[in-house]
Amino acid sequence: MSDALVSPPVFAAAGAAAVALLAVSVRQIRRNSEPNAPGGHSREHIVPLMGVMGAFVFAAQMINFSIPGTGSSGHLVGGILLAAILGPWAAFLTLSSVLVIQCLLFADGGFMALGCNILNMAALSCLVAYPLLFRPLFGQGKSGGRTLLASLVACVAALELGALAVTLETEASGITALPLGRFLLFMLPIHAFIGIGEGLATAAVLYVVRRYKPELLAAAGRPRKPRPMGRALAVIAVVALAVGASFTWVASSDPDGLEWSILHTSGQEEPATGQTDGLHELAAGIQESTALMPDYDTTLAGVAGSGAILLSAFGVAYVLRLAQRKNNGKQASDRTL
Repeated sequence: MSDALVSPPVFAAAGAAAVALLAVSVRQIRRNSEPNAPGGHSREHIVPLMGVMGAFVFAAQMINFSIPGTGSSGHLVGGILLAAILGPWAAFLTLSSVLVIQCLLFADGGFMALGCNILNMAALSCLVAYPLLFRPLFGQGKSGGRTLLASLVACVAALELGALAVTLETEASGITALPLGRFLLFMLPIHAFIGIGEGLATAAVLYVVRRYKPELLAAAGRPRKPRPMGRALAVIAVVALAVGASFTWVASSDPDGLEWSILHTSGQEEPATGQTDGLHELAAGIQESTALMPDYDTTLAGVAGSGAILLSAFGVAYVLRLAQRKNNGKQASDRTL
């Protein structure tokens, strides 16, 4: 979503909800990564894995695939894929981080709309569609058919919920001339098609992971004997950088589902707004000052974004490791005394 769709009250409400969920996610990740936790990845693995998977999803989101016969395109959201590998709360935090980097460094999505985008894309996929639909259908992940079914159903549901949320937030904002009924008439069908594409891509990735590195799947439960993940993390990182480097040659130039829906609803690529206020101008100024590569205007944008996510994740992992060593050293000293 762009800032043109969001009013100050909706910005405040969505932002507060997003911040609250992010705080909960940090607490849940700490709890789920404890040694005796029943599922998920260990504390040693979770942050690096979040980094490489975030970089992979960032790169994959930059590749728009055409929707045949519509003149529109879609891209991977990645929430279901992330949740199947990381678990729902780590996936939510990872996808939210991707959206923040896209907003601030690449001016992709509005600054005022960031809270809405986190709720629509990260929360509805990772915290709603994944636990309610994907997880029960996926089971233990031993069947390719169940993996495909779970991926398709959950991805379509997540995209449809997100499309519905966008229309409701736009209607609640009341600053554009986009009638709710007509907007929904275009938003829901086109995002159903995008969800099918994402579901197929998600199932394909999960099939490869299940076959060659099943211990990566948080959806299948924590492995009894955790194995080293260094090689797997390196492979995912290299794939992410390769996808990011090639996005300009394989991405569709057609408008995405939201842009296409706005165009067919209003007849304009950008919705007509009924107001301009200081908050919108401030948000635009903040985004203009932080966007080093607006609109991905260089072929290095994909590599730069993926690299930024990787560096931030491994930086966090390094700090946590130092803190853990310091804590262990202090405990050993206390026992000696």
